[in-house]
Amino acid sequence: MFVQDMPATSARDGTDRIIWRLRLAAAPGRVFEAWLNPADHVRFWCERSERAPSGFRLHFIDGTAEECSLEDATAPSQIVFRYFASRVEIRIEHCDGGTDLTLTASEVPADEWHDVHAGWLNVLLPFKAWVDFGIDLRHHDPRRTWRSRYVDQ
Repeated sequence: MFVQDMPATSARDGTDRIIWRLRLAAAPGRVFEAWLNPADHVRFWCERSERAPSGFRLHFIDGTAEECSLEDATAPSQIVFRYFASRVEIRIEHCDGGTDLTLTASEVPADEWHDVHAGWLNVLLPFKAWVDFGIDLRHHDPRRTWRSRYVDQ
């Protein structure tokens, strides 16, 4: 199947939603835990993370920080949180001995849609490397950031 034949699940579909799916070898419980655990966040998402009253706070390599308000965490199948201006829903399904993950970001501001769309790949692929293989793919160099067009920050 070629890209042009695929349904528009992660392309602009007339809404503000962004949808990405990811196949993982890790069990659903491990996937669920990694999304909520600050010790895991620093291996795939940010430079520093800590629990916050409403959820967790992420500190990024460029100096920005974001407090993510947790709206739902139903182990091991669903996590919903606020991330910058958007609402993120993560569905976790046990399937064929592994996990199928679906990330849906909604309420994405129109002028940020393309960066957010690409940005979630910059989280999901390192997430897969971490939970499936124990590898941190990022370089952790503050001179090379997303704003400088580095995807492996």
